[in-house]
Amino acid sequence: MSTEHGRLPFFVYGTLRPGEANYGWALRGRTASEEPARIGGALLYDGPGYPYAVAGPEDAVVHGDLVRPRDADYDEVRTVLDRLEGYAPGDPGNLYERVVTEAVCPDGRTVPAWVYLAAEPLAARLRAVGVPIESGDWLNATGVARARRPLGPGAPTTRDHTAG
Repeated sequence: MSTEHGRLPFFVYGTLRPGEANYGWALRGRTASEEPARIGGALLYDGPGYPYAVAGPEDAVVHGDLVRPRDADYDEVRTVLDRLEGYAPGDPGNLYERVVTEAVCPDGRTVPAWVYLAAEPLAARLRAVGVPIESGDWLNATGVARARRPLGPGAPTTRDHTAG
């Protein structure tokens, strides 16, 4: 995984997946395509209503979706997702880091994509005391409480969400 720059699709694995709590306000109507995908080299941990992905062993897999924003919406989508994930380029206080990874589609294609991984020291805490999602798939994990309302550091409040 790297921090290369570009207008890449996003690999999403939690509340941004189609049908989940943050998808509706952050992505609905702004995507050109969405398809199931997976990434390697990452582990998934249960969080407070949403998951965290952290860099892991090469054979670890996280399941999610590859989301391609429409060209006209790309910059806005990236800004919205960065805010939601608590990410600002170069900020040492980031909750997540946006990095480039290779997403693998069901037909075997590999596509470079942005993914938000938990930043250190959060990733270290998750590895030490976090609850791993062994399947690597938040939607199919048993015993995991999923968010029913928008969640995350940059998610709109209920008032913000209904205002526009």
